[in-house]
Amino acid sequence: MVRDGEERAAHILAQKEFRVRFLMRETSITEAQARDLIDLIGNDSNSLLREARLLNKP
Repeated sequence: MVRDGEERAAHILAQKEFRVRFLMRETSITEAQARDLIDLIGNDSNSLLREARLLNKP
């Protein structure tokens, strides 16, 4: 049972890291901004991209 919890935690962390890198690459926001957005919004790709693009507007 503990192993399942560890695997789930590792999977969630890997997903977050993927989203952070994706947002940084696609929108040129900083790593800190990407992490903050994910913490606020969650894991929804469309919402994250929309908000990241708004952050990056001049």
